[in-house]
Amino acid sequence: MDFKLSDQQKELQMTARNFAKKEMSEVADHMEHTSEPLSKDWLKKYSEMGFLGINVNEKYGGLGLSNLDALLVMEEFAKVSSAVAFPIFESCVGPVKAIEHFASEELKLKVIPEVCKGNIVVAVSMSEPNAGSALTDLTTKAEIKDNKFILNGTKRWCSGGGHSEGYVVYCRMSDEPGANGIGAVYVEKDAPGVSFGQQESLMGWNGIPSADIYFDNVEVPVENIIVEANGGFKKLMEAFDLERCGNATMCLGQASGALESAINYVQEREQFGKPIVEFQAVQMKLAEMAMKVEASRLLIHRAAHNAQEGFPSIFESSVGKCFSNETAREVVASAMQLMGGYGFNKEYTMERKYRDVWGWGIAGGTIDIQKINITSAMVGKRFNQRK
Repeated sequence: MDFKLSDQQKELQMTARNFAKKEMSEVADHMEHTSEPLSKDWLKKYSEMGFLGINVNEKYGGLGLSNLDALLVMEEFAKVSSAVAFPIFESCVGPVKAIEHFASEELKLKVIPEVCKGNIVVAVSMSEPNAGSALTDLTTKAEIKDNKFILNGTKRWCSGGGHSEGYVVYCRMSDEPGANGIGAVYVEKDAPGVSFGQQESLMGWNGIPSADIYFDNVEVPVENIIVEANGGFKKLMEAFDLERCGNATMCLGQASGALESAINYVQEREQFGKPIVEFQAVQMKLAEMAMKVEASRLLIHRAAHNAQEGFPSIFESSVGKCFSNETAREVVASAMQLMGGYGFNKEYTMERKYRDVWGWGIAGGTIDIQKINITSAMVGKRFNQRK
């Protein structure tokens, strides 16, 4: 088993690192202060650099590289901020991959090249007011009528809501109870009957829009179906295992970026006549932070590598997400403590990392839900939380 990156991967990683540090730091600050999403001009630049659809098949406009390659790039952008990394997340591990794996060729050719060109962003629309962790309780319904679906319902906590041009909408497509009745369709933002609530004011993630979505008798062409009911939900969850790796990588980027900042700071900051890195307590703290970052990266990369071009296992992706969600909070908090008042100051980025990192442990299945997934996979049994 070789844990070394190939020369090509190292080059890709360095290209992403240099671009993110040089070009995106000021952009991230602007997004933080205005809460505006990444502009179309920057999306075009991402596309020109090959950062959108890194692991998407070349015939749809991607680079055709591996899931691991996509995560390497994502970590470098996430070191700068969640917001500047988010379009990469959506195009490489989010709803676009569900479309690539499960939708018709017609829908793939309609949507995915536009994402890779930077013309549109696609978001996933899953949660509802009464269906979050209990996702199979969702009630948004797509009924077939005259060779089209009529979509009705409300979605909540949609990252990209109101800004993204397209949505992969989880919906009930039959009267079968629970997971059996759930599938997904692709819905365009400007379709008649689609409307949005006001933008959420969140603790972090400034620059990543979030809003409720309302579907009022929205007509969806049958060609826009991604997966049907009666087995479709299982496919969606398989795709979501890759999204968990992306979520974990967003945490990893916050943590590894915080560690890098802390390492630089403790070598420059002097107290009692010497750099504070000379104090044993600081050395111990840095070592603990590094161990957590390295372990997190290894767990994520294992899941991605073992999946090859497919989707990771629920066990490996959940372990990676859960560990990264928890340890990233600890690493960023330690970095903030090491930097003292500077870490607490909004002129620096540490407090932003601290706010952002908490959101990733809630999104995409909470930390506790991941632990249920892990145990379920270990014992080979699905647990019914309703009994």
